[in-house]
Amino acid sequence: MCPRGQRLLSGEGSLLGAARLVCHVLLVEGPDGLILIDTGFGSGDVHHAREIDPVFRAMTRPRFELGETAVSQLGDLGFAPADVRHIVLTHLDIDHGGGLPDFPGAQVHLWARELATMQNPPRRERRRYVMSQAHWAHGPNWVTHEPEGEHWLGFESVRVLPESEAEILLIPLPGHSLGHTGVAVRRGDGWLLHCGDAYFFRGDVATPRTCPPGLRAFQSLIQADSKLRHANLERLRELARSHPDEVGLICSHDPVELHRAQAQARLERRG
Repeated sequence: MCPRGQRLLSGEGSLLGAARLVCHVLLVEGPDGLILIDTGFGSGDVHHAREIDPVFRAMTRPRFELGETAVSQLGDLGFAPADVRHIVLTHLDIDHGGGLPDFPGAQVHLWARELATMQNPPRRERRRYVMSQAHWAHGPNWVTHEPEGEHWLGFESVRVLPESEAEILLIPLPGHSLGHTGVAVRRGDGWLLHCGDAYFFRGDVATPRTCPPGLRAFQSLIQADSKLRHANLERLRELARSHPDEVGLICSHDPVELHRAQAQARLERRG
């Protein structure tokens, strides 16, 4: 996504230049098939871009390219859509669940609160879910989860696939949306926590906190609950301080964080 206001959104560059916000997903190759953490935009979004909410398109200026979709990139790796057995969603925004129709046979895991909010949204949140309705018109195989006493490093959690060797946890982090979650994935002796849209900029979880003013304002504009979002942001900042070697944090839209995670993944594969 390439919204105008590079300096305000990225902290560098020209004032009117185009910023660059990525919109990535995670792919986990489990013993029983592939698992996607979020889907990003889908092939239908590329083919029918003009049908997407014009306000959203004007604000975020997404570049709809078929080769960038998860289903296309999986094809390049030699996988078919049916190889994706499970999708774990941080939340249902269009840039996180737009690819659901590309994987109609997958089980779609999410926090029960997010699905309930989508089905009966409060007035303030109706636009968020109305904009994404086309992405579940095919009738996804929803699998809802509700944390019931399990804890992960001080956070509520629930294991998504309890019978699988793939250790993946939903971590409730409401605020951006009312049912927003992070997704923790076991990686060797540590964890990777995909924080979704709990924050947008790497400096949000640094000490002291830094965030370009335009991006800070944008996060406030699209949040469902300011108090919850800021409380969870502080908890993530404390997690980053207290467990720097055990947990790696990554959000959905920071290109610097993405490049770091990709470099780390390449090193692990070589090892």
